[in-house]
Amino acid sequence: MNYQSIIDKYYPEGTPLRDIYMRHAQSVAELAEELRQKSAPELDAEQVRAAAMLHDIGIFLTSAPSIHCTGSAPYISHGPLGAEILRREGAPEWAARVAERHTGVGIPPLVPETRLERLVCYADKFYSKSGSMQRRSLQQVEASIARFGAENLAALKALEAEFPL
Repeated sequence: MNYQSIIDKYYPEGTPLRDIYMRHAQSVAELAEELRQKSAPELDAEQVRAAAMLHDIGIFLTSAPSIHCTGSAPYISHGPLGAEILRREGAPEWAARVAERHTGVGIPPLVPETRLERLVCYADKFYSKSGSMQRRSLQQVEASIARFGAENLAALKALEAEFPL
């Protein structure tokens, strides 16, 4: 699958949004590969990379001026919007499902179900698209997720157990 051609279509070179997108996606892809090697070697490395590179493809359709997203949709909807784009582009369904289900630790009913979906969802929690964009500590990730309630923190803890750092 040529994930780069899809990225190039929606994130033109030389734009601040593309720089943010690529830096974030590459960071998530690198951590996802590290976690795959350690805890999920049965997953295909190329599939993991493609899913990680495309998980946020829908952000440009949202209103998030701080990261140069000038669309009109609420940011929380970037997952399902990205899944629509990927399906329209003929990407494999597994890539669309990762995009659709990665937000937070999943937003019912769109919670990550497959190991690939859970892996990319978890790796994504360690990198923001704003600020320093440096890898967050596990404690920072837990604090961020805990703001959304005990149920979300429990879901994160399950991901921690499945993919230990």
